[in-house]
Amino acid sequence: MNEQDFLAAYDPSAYPSIAVTVDVVALTIREGELHLLLIRRGQPPYEGHWALPGGFVRPDEDLAAGARRELAEETGLGGERLRRVHLEQLASYGAVDRDPRMRVVSVAHLAFAPDLPDPAAGTDADEAIWLPVTALASRQLAFDHGRIIDAGLERARSKLEYTPLATCFLDGEFTISELRAVYETVWGHPLHAGNFHRKVLSVPGFVESTGASTERGGARGGPRAKLYRAGDARLLHPALLRPAREETVR
Repeated sequence: MNEQDFLAAYDPSAYPSIAVTVDVVALTIREGELHLLLIRRGQPPYEGHWALPGGFVRPDEDLAAGARRELAEETGLGGERLRRVHLEQLASYGAVDRDPRMRVVSVAHLAFAPDLPDPAAGTDADEAIWLPVTALASRQLAFDHGRIIDAGLERARSKLEYTPLATCFLDGEFTISELRAVYETVWGHPLHAGNFHRKVLSVPGFVESTGASTERGGARGGPRAKLYRAGDARLLHPALLRPAREETVR
């Protein structure tokens, strides 16, 4: 039997059905706090519980397209703004009993970008909100989304150590102080301004000067701050370690 005949006679129904979904851990910084996008489910299972934006992958789309579609449906993002969102696969979740409807495998994604708009609940949700990560304990989560969120937050925090993705939380031009604020917000730790400034500028390709400065000095006066943009580095060497991890490697 050749391949064409084999495929013509192949019967997919001879095997158990397994659905594939995507769930998105979408992060942004709002009013100086790290926020996570959540929806409140409007129908069973887990009706009334909070969940990550996500849904079943359509037959005509790949995993990344499904994740971007779900993110667009909850945020209203589209076009160039949606393409600017950093999106990467996080992990796969396939516990047999993770979904009471049927066997469902979820491929979770991590997304983050600056100034993501206020969300609008989709057709299967009662409400969509940006929730401060510090308030997560107050929400009852659906499925295994607590586990997925924990993994997403740790991935974001660790990637800031060895990649320049902190710049994805900022606009095209930024100051070193604004970059430091991203690290402090995501890591949840204050950083020494002078040490951070020195470390950032010592990493080849992390940031590059625009040659311009802010229009005015800081809140306490002083000189105008220099403006930078993301450089061409893919990895940070040396890495910027979290304060607790710095202690362990000394």
